[in-house]
Amino acid sequence: MKDHRNGPPRHLTFRVTHRADPVSEVTEQDTIEAAERYPHIVIRGPVFGFAEQRREDGPAWRLLNDVSDGFAQHSRDGLNSYLWFKAKDETRPGDPLREQLLAAVARLETEPVNELRVGDTRYRIVRGDEFARIGPDGLEGPRPTDPDDPVRDLAERRDREAASRTRGFVIDHASPTGVMESIQRMELLPLHYEAKRIPRHIREDSRRALTTHPGLVLLPATFTFAERKSTSWEPMATLQSTPQEARATLYNYLAEFLPKLEQGVSAADAEVYARAAEEYRAGPADELCVLGRRFRVIRVERLMRIGPDGPEPPRASDEDPYGPMQLHPPLAEVEARERQRKPSAGPAPAGEPDAAGADGDAARGA
Repeated sequence: MKDHRNGPPRHLTFRVTHRADPVSEVTEQDTIEAAERYPHIVIRGPVFGFAEQRREDGPAWRLLNDVSDGFAQHSRDGLNSYLWFKAKDETRPGDPLREQLLAAVARLETEPVNELRVGDTRYRIVRGDEFARIGPDGLEGPRPTDPDDPVRDLAERRDREAASRTRGFVIDHASPTGVMESIQRMELLPLHYEAKRIPRHIREDSRRALTTHPGLVLLPATFTFAERKSTSWEPMATLQSTPQEARATLYNYLAEFLPKLEQGVSAADAEVYARAAEEYRAGPADELCVLGRRFRVIRVERLMRIGPDGPEPPRASDEDPYGPMQLHPPLAEVEARERQRKPSAGPAPAGEPDAAGADGDAARGA
């Protein structure tokens, strides 16, 4: 073991703080009760996202998406688009930053890279693990202190991204956390894949990560719905930021998507599902039984392992369904078409640059 004579490094530092405000005290008590009711951990598998490290944030990293992608290449594609639109919306032709951003995009179109530097900013594909807590009655549902919007109509369509609590989250292992969260982080430190059904190389990579990335942070909780099968609970949808969003997903699944996605659903059964969905909408809860099937809104947590240089990137054993590709046309072509579509404003007054002049005003409006 290394002798850290000047104090432990940030990725090994836990700072515990006691918050005396009423909300924090209720949250701490809620966490204690949840740990007692749901004492076991079930690992679902990896999730991926992308993050940035800016000079003003020091050693911390800031998440730029929801960290809910099932494959690392999905996140590389997300970073590709993020940088392309950043070049389009925040720079002009001739700007050195634009050139650096588009050079990074070009790499992401041809290489499965997990880290890039653009100017003073580092970008990284990051890896986490989904897990849920389970007890005698099944998977844990939402807690009373989880941020929620219970008055929202479940039939209301809403942009999921607007409610994200993960995007913008700062990854800093040494940032102070409450007593119970700190205890949970300590308990989760040795967590890794052990089940024999998991291929050996994946289990070995998981054990290796305990050494290469020995720190751990918890991301904001997310929610989805699951169905009780004969021997397990099966999550059925993407992760949502609040319990009410997960309830809305369950409502829409029963009312609209289930008859289309599942084979053998009769017209009569589809009507039963639709009626059950409307009853659920009128008085939403976190569990629903219909036609002998049991659905539950569940709480899904994510941990991210931290090493000396920050969040863990994808592992060699993580699989990807496809490789990198070009996602957007060349930016210069896009801006040229946009200039052509704009109505002509007539000749510019003497001494002023033309709308398509070298000063790039047309590009700034693109």
